[in-house]
Amino acid sequence: MGKRFQIVAFLALFSFSVTVYAQEGDKPVVEVSSAEELGTVTDSFQEYFFEALKQKAIENHEKAINALTQALALNPSESVVYLELGKNYNALGKYSQAAVYLMKGRAALPENEEILAELYNTYFLSEEFDKALPVVQDLQKLNSSYSEDLVNLYILNEKFDLALSLLDTLDEKWGSSMYREGLRRQVYSRTNNVEAQVENLQEKIEENPKDEKDYLNLIFVYSENGEADKAFETAQKLLAVNPSSELVHLALYKFYMEEDAAEKAVNSMRILLGSEQIDEVTKYQALNDFLIYVTENPSLEEELIELVQVFSENENNSKVYKQLGTFFFEKEDRDQALYYFDLALENETGDFGLYNQVLQLNMELGDFEKVNVLSGRALEVFPSQPLLYLTKGTALNKLSKFEEAETVLIMGQDFIIDDPRLSSDFYLQLSKAYIGMNQPEKASEFQKKAEELKNNKS
Repeated sequence: MGKRFQIVAFLALFSFSVTVYAQEGDKPVVEVSSAEELGTVTDSFQEYFFEALKQKAIENHEKAINALTQALALNPSESVVYLELGKNYNALGKYSQAAVYLMKGRAALPENEEILAELYNTYFLSEEFDKALPVVQDLQKLNSSYSEDLVNLYILNEKFDLALSLLDTLDEKWGSSMYREGLRRQVYSRTNNVEAQVENLQEKIEENPKDEKDYLNLIFVYSENGEADKAFETAQKLLAVNPSSELVHLALYKFYMEEDAAEKAVNSMRILLGSEQIDEVTKYQALNDFLIYVTENPSLEEELIELVQVFSENENNSKVYKQLGTFFFEKEDRDQALYYFDLALENETGDFGLYNQVLQLNMELGDFEKVNVLSGRALEVFPSQPLLYLTKGTALNKLSKFEEAETVLIMGQDFIIDDPRLSSDFYLQLSKAYIGMNQPEKASEFQKKAEELKNNKS
């Protein structure tokens, strides 16, 4: 087996970066927006408080702080003011002042998630990771989705054993994750003691030979250190102990592709894509790896299509169709490309680039009725995109609907900003519309305008 092999999907190459709120699940953000959410307060307090919210909304944080200070003088016990002061000071990069007010808010409401989250944000932005750690420990008790943040902070505070222990717990609870494997990799790289890591994992395997995660972590360590043969051997040991293991295929599919064992690679892909133990992001990355492999092995196109279907159905996720469309587009298989782009567009209606690609392909294939309908649908989403007006106008001309083409093209011209080439294209289509309407003088006028713009540009 080649020593250059790297396991990229399961054992992904992550560069560590500190990211606030990068974990499983959503964090609820509570914004005070009505008087009912405040305690018993005076009219003057409300006036200052809501003025502060207005100023914050337009990013005038100094004025927001002034108004909040006035509100605080009227009611020092209203903890939401401390929270808002913290947010505005954070926005200005004044983290020490933010921390002062947020700590007061925390003292008043020690289990308020939003105050704790903003205080965590403060310490993270100011890179005071030792202070952030106990805050996130409290946050995690309130909301388990902060667990990965806690792992992150254990690493930053060099509490590596706690980080690994929590990662193991989260893997058991939530299944394997590329993000958490990236965190695990940071622990291994920062401890920089490969022999100790290997010895520790081997001991764990001996103590509990049916625990998959220890085999997988050992595969990772071997792979990261260029010992691909040992990594593959460890994967085979796991299969021998647990022939029904699904997680092992996160490593095996890469081994098989490296060795050009196509049938085995496809089988591993089927297993991991159908697994409930593996998260969607990891499956998506694996499928992307396989797509690259098929680019070099076109005989596997049918298997690729099958695997894309499995992923889409199991994860209720069709974003991979766009990648598959691009795959066939690059192979100049326009019909197949269009088929998968159309599937992608059913769920990705906010993707302007995808709309444009589908429209241009339909134009090339001469389906002008579809271009007309689809460009109209796209304009409902992107009403100020001049290219869509041009495309629709062109299709209407091809369909001999010249009056409609004129209307659409004139309307679209209003959205052109300093683009002579695009303006020239509009004039050419207007000229064609006027020819179709038997207005030769106007047709000639716009033909000349188009040519003038082209000549000036050249």
